[in-house]
Amino acid sequence: MTPRSVLKPARELGLHEQQRVRLIVEPIDEMPEDRNAALARLRASIERMQFFSKGPLPTREELHDRA
Repeated sequence: MTPRSVLKPARELGLHEQQRVRLIVEPIDEMPEDRNAALARLRASIERMQFFSKGPLPTREELHDRA
């Protein structure tokens, strides 16, 4: 990218002329294999998790007790 490149939005942004914005730029050209591998790692990690309650869940009052 040259120092004076222009980023062009893919659709109308609905901004006012000269409106200041914050822009975050992230590449979206990920490889499908990378995404599939990451998803497989996530699913395997979830399978190994143990989320079981060992007693009664707290009541609403107990959850919101600010004392």
